[in-house]
Amino acid sequence: MCGIIGSISHRFQFAPEDLRVLQHRGPDDEGYYCNDGVMLGQTRLSIVDVSANGHQPMLSADGDYVLVFNGEIYNHLDIRSRLKAKGYSFKSGSDTETLLYGFMEYGKDILPQLNGIFAFCVLDKRKQEVVIARDHYGIKPLYYYYEHDGVFAFASEIKALLKIPGFDKTINPSALFSYLQLLYSVGGQTPFQNVLKLLPGHCITYSLEKSVFTVEAYDEIRFEERSEPLGEEEWKQEFRQALQKAVARQLMSDVPLGYFLSGGLDSSLIVAMAKEIMPGQRLTCFTIDSGKTLKEEGFADDLFYAKKVARHLSVDLNIIPSEINILDNFDKMIWHLDEPQADAAPLNVYDICLNARQQGIKVLLGGTAGDDLLSGYRRHQAIALERFFRILPVAGGRLLQTALEPVKSFSPTMRRIKKVIAESGKTKSQRFAGYFMWLERTKTMALFEPDVQEMLVGNLLPEVYLEHLIQTLPPGVSDLNKMLYLELKTYLPDHNLNYTDKMSMAVGVETRVPYLDIELVKLSSQLPSSLKMKGTTTKYILRKVAEDYLPHDVIYRPKTGFGAPLRGWVKNEMREMVNDQLSETNLKSRGLFNAGAVREMIDKNQKGKLDASYTIWSLLAIESWLRQFVDGS
Repeated sequence: MCGIIGSISHRFQFAPEDLRVLQHRGPDDEGYYCNDGVMLGQTRLSIVDVSANGHQPMLSADGDYVLVFNGEIYNHLDIRSRLKAKGYSFKSGSDTETLLYGFMEYGKDILPQLNGIFAFCVLDKRKQEVVIARDHYGIKPLYYYYEHDGVFAFASEIKALLKIPGFDKTINPSALFSYLQLLYSVGGQTPFQNVLKLLPGHCITYSLEKSVFTVEAYDEIRFEERSEPLGEEEWKQEFRQALQKAVARQLMSDVPLGYFLSGGLDSSLIVAMAKEIMPGQRLTCFTIDSGKTLKEEGFADDLFYAKKVARHLSVDLNIIPSEINILDNFDKMIWHLDEPQADAAPLNVYDICLNARQQGIKVLLGGTAGDDLLSGYRRHQAIALERFFRILPVAGGRLLQTALEPVKSFSPTMRRIKKVIAESGKTKSQRFAGYFMWLERTKTMALFEPDVQEMLVGNLLPEVYLEHLIQTLPPGVSDLNKMLYLELKTYLPDHNLNYTDKMSMAVGVETRVPYLDIELVKLSSQLPSSLKMKGTTTKYILRKVAEDYLPHDVIYRPKTGFGAPLRGWVKNEMREMVNDQLSETNLKSRGLFNAGAVREMIDKNQKGKLDASYTIWSLLAIESWLRQFVDGS
């Protein structure tokens, strides 16, 4: 687990001191390679083979290949055994060396074979090519920057790219629209026009001779239910064995490991299986004490359940009080996130990882992606309402929407009812995309200045992007799998995985995601939809597996989130910050947002006439990002 950086240009090259901006990602070691217009750098967090034999950039024995690598390859020993049979010899136990020689042998065909989390770059001097790749599901971040005068660069974090002389800071309004409407930016877009995210399961091939590059997919999520019939018990046992193998693979480490334990189903089952695999070891777990319930936010206090699971499994539980000073930490959070994501959950991740690192733990396993893989969000349960949409006339839906407009949306239940009614009269693809939106398109557009609105017309806006993703699926894919496809392609990599990686690596901690083991994901894609969600019971098959490990009330408790009292903060502690940073003077100086529309929204939110706290938070995040990444203050 590391930070990587690289440039291909004869106009400029990153200098060794430019690595320091990524030092938090890899405080244990750093390395630098530069030759013939290609620079590769890495800061190392030593996890597997912590000796100097794992130093990067790593060169092949003949010097023809150079690799910088961020991540872990959990099946590297299997790949290594095949390489040894072909005559390769190794001087380290590092998965970096396995990846290097695996690429030498198989080229880009190694990519589908890799079961792990990774972003890496290989310089192939024989072919005069540079190959850059990102893992199948986007667990590790990778950004790249391109100018038409021949400057190409990449890095684990956007902030490292700011070191490029003459860096083009042109803003991408389409991405800002996405941050406001979704709270994150989908696809390859970032707030900078010339900085893109390499999509999960994709790679870049850059020709050094032609100074051109291509981007291609090496993996795609496919939903192909098996033709042979299996009973529920057979599916349960197969899924259980696959999850056990995934957890076992991700215990690979030469340094101490710990575990997220929220008290929810997903993280609790990971801890239970790790305990089963290592029965003689005392596991160290971490959870957040919110200090109070967050009913207004739609969350409940998880601490009771986290303690119960810890007692049931006989594991050590570190309870971290949530004492967030949001005014002091807001800008720091946005700086680490690299993107103006609108969520307070990253602060909890940061606090847990900081506590773990202070105890000497460099690796944490968690339950991220269980909801995205098997169904777990309330929007998945909305699929059960499809019959309702078929019989509800469009006019009837509009009448209901109009009638409910004056009703306050601060109740989580009322917010969901109004959301469902708002989707009536739309196509199924539009409804499914709409469930991800925090703000309607017209209301989002109204927050921008007129000239920015003109720029946005014709751009690929979030709803259109999500609808397009659904339409790429083959006929016969179930409604639930269509929703899960959107989760795996957008919300998971662009939101949850981004903040989990950035906030853990901010303190030099690696987070692992057993639910995204590639074999487990493949199995889940073959699983009948009826075993993912039965009626309105989400993650049905996972709950059946968990019955062998966890108390019943932990397994079947209501869904909760991993958040903070964001709405209360916006109205109270952050009120002065809102008025200052989103003032008419400040907004007009930016020339992006309509000051009058923003002021009206803030006033209505403050008076309880509108639930706009997340949109206001998003505007604050964008303003913070602009100050730090554009203004450089």
